[in-house]
Amino acid sequence: MAKLIIVSNRLPVKLQEKDGELTYKASEGGLATGLGSIYKKKDNLWIGWPGLVVDDPDKQSKIVEDLKDENMHPVFLTESEIKEFYEGFSNETLWPTFHYFSQYAIYDQDLWETYVEVNQKYCDEIVRQAGPDDTIWVHDYQLLLLPSMLREKLPDSTIGFFQHIPFPSYEVFRLLPWRKQILEGMLGADLVGFHTYDDMRHFLSSVNRITGYGSMHGWIYTNTRSLLVDSFPMGIDYEKYARTAELEEVKKRERIYRNHISSEKIIISIDRLDYSKGIPQRLMAFDLFLEKYPEFHEKVTLVVQVVPSRDTVDQYKELKEEIEELVGRINGKYSTMNWNPLQYFYRSYPLETISAFYRMADIALVTPMRDGMNLVCKEYVASRYEQKGVLILSEMAGASKELSDALLINPNDINQIVEALHRAVTMPEEEQKVHMTSMQDTLKRYNIHHWVTMFMDRLSYVKIKQLSLATSYLDEATFQEMSDSYESASSRLFFLEYDGGLIDYKTKPLMARPDDELMELLENLSGDPRNRVVVISSREKATMQDWVGHMNIDIIAEHGVWIKQRNAGWQTVGSMINDWKNDIRLILDLYVDRTPGSFIEEKDYSLVWHYRKVETGLGDLRARELVSHLNFLATNSNLQVLDGQMAVEVKAQEISKGKASSVWLKKYPHEFVLAIGDDWGDEDIFKAMPREAYTVKIGNAYSVAKYHLDTSDEARNMLNKLVQNHKKSEQSSGGALMTG
Repeated sequence: MAKLIIVSNRLPVKLQEKDGELTYKASEGGLATGLGSIYKKKDNLWIGWPGLVVDDPDKQSKIVEDLKDENMHPVFLTESEIKEFYEGFSNETLWPTFHYFSQYAIYDQDLWETYVEVNQKYCDEIVRQAGPDDTIWVHDYQLLLLPSMLREKLPDSTIGFFQHIPFPSYEVFRLLPWRKQILEGMLGADLVGFHTYDDMRHFLSSVNRITGYGSMHGWIYTNTRSLLVDSFPMGIDYEKYARTAELEEVKKRERIYRNHISSEKIIISIDRLDYSKGIPQRLMAFDLFLEKYPEFHEKVTLVVQVVPSRDTVDQYKELKEEIEELVGRINGKYSTMNWNPLQYFYRSYPLETISAFYRMADIALVTPMRDGMNLVCKEYVASRYEQKGVLILSEMAGASKELSDALLINPNDINQIVEALHRAVTMPEEEQKVHMTSMQDTLKRYNIHHWVTMFMDRLSYVKIKQLSLATSYLDEATFQEMSDSYESASSRLFFLEYDGGLIDYKTKPLMARPDDELMELLENLSGDPRNRVVVISSREKATMQDWVGHMNIDIIAEHGVWIKQRNAGWQTVGSMINDWKNDIRLILDLYVDRTPGSFIEEKDYSLVWHYRKVETGLGDLRARELVSHLNFLATNSNLQVLDGQMAVEVKAQEISKGKASSVWLKKYPHEFVLAIGDDWGDEDIFKAMPREAYTVKIGNAYSVAKYHLDTSDEARNMLNKLVQNHKKSEQSSGGALMTG
């Protein structure tokens, strides 16, 4: 039975050892909650580090057995691996870069090499546990290389990847020395997920600029496969937080805490110690609020809980000192005998205590400088049992895209935070309820279970879509079947794409003139009276006439505008108009002006913008812009935009290579049909072919073609073999007759 394997840096338990005894404490994190019901089903499995360095093989064996019953499997890491892989590269290189604090990032080759080794370690452990049909769901920035490592070992597996932290813009991501390897690692997945559309957009931009792979509607097409990139905002277990807030124990704690705080309004701030959370900026904004609105002295208290994290690291140690210095200064500045404006706690608390904090807080102040999602704000909303309360939320948190009823602020704008605090403490209860009810309705629907379902359903869809477009390599057995069919057929049709199908693409289009070997191949094919050879090209008819017009072959030029049958003149497939060209040429001229090295090719009924000579990356970027621009203009017109090999072409909608090919299919008998093409423009040819035709895509991109070959040289060899086999067969038949 196929199973689901969840992979994360940490298992949803924390392994502890005291007096030689091993104990396992369940995690209460959002991911553990959301996936808890899934990984415990049937043979499903969660793989990750158990949270403790264990070197003793006997203890390792015992841990493996203990966790087996809980559908978990450990990856054991050494002390140095934890230091260099987790604390080092993951948290001192990736974390600051992805959160836009690149000034804190460390670029150390040794840390990178350990990161690669540990990702490989996870891969090896997964391969030992996985079957060929299993689905593998990899989580977060510690395991960015894992999808491609798994793809290499388990090529047919279904692999999903989800990133829980932000993905930075190209300008920031490009600072990483290992940027290309990281992207290629992530591209091993079938589905790459992020919390927000912005993160998805940044990722697609980096992929395009660094690897050269374009995308359309979230689909990335590499040279060998396709994958989808999409956004899936992560929810929380809404019912869990709502239920917890109603427990008698929680209500009792809330009453105790309120008795110790005499203020009319209580503001809550809960965060892990991290520079991305904006805690000092939050405290400075509260200081300015008290200074600007002295009427709220002794009426408002800010409860600040900071969860300990990595406070032995210099940056975090300094951050803790800065926070505590600010707390002391603000309290010293405003405190009275009966009131401290700040209540500060540097510790972690159990869920019941946190829930009591949420219950008693009239306002939640959640202002990270950058956050992938931020679940604290969602937990606060879910805990508001009376639908009262105000959420002040940073627009830099992923959750801001869903919680638009919050007071959204720019965390860098201290005055905006001050005014949001003032609005929050003065907001009427009826207005609070309207906003809070709306946010609660959103969180109820888009909860953690919805997030899991959406991701898994999308992953299944991607796999089905891939399989529907998958092609098989044209192996020897298939060729033999093709050769036999060719041999027995009394009438044959060949549809052969010129550029990419019969000859490689060249940096300059006119360098692709047919060589002697290709000319000989076309002569041999067309020399058989049972064969009809149609060479197809997007090139101008004059060029094709010059190159192969004298041969005993048929030609389709300019994407199907012009057709030429043996010993006849050129003609169009139907009535054509080109009065649209002047307007489109103005746009293409603009892109030529902006893009050194690009140029326009004008054909009778189409225009082409070429960017083969443009700086790598810039050409792809401009092409994406141009395609988007032209598609917008073409929405209400009869134009089609083709995003081809280093070129963007605009032509009339009714023109296609498939429509032109149909002329031969309708006119000439055919017991054998072979079509060869290489790019998305050639899909129309494959779609026009009869069911029994042999359709061959050059390159392993997904296609409606039945088969693929890797290069145009392989296509030539295949055609030559058909001709040679036929000659041998004829000679053999002739010899047999003479002998008889």
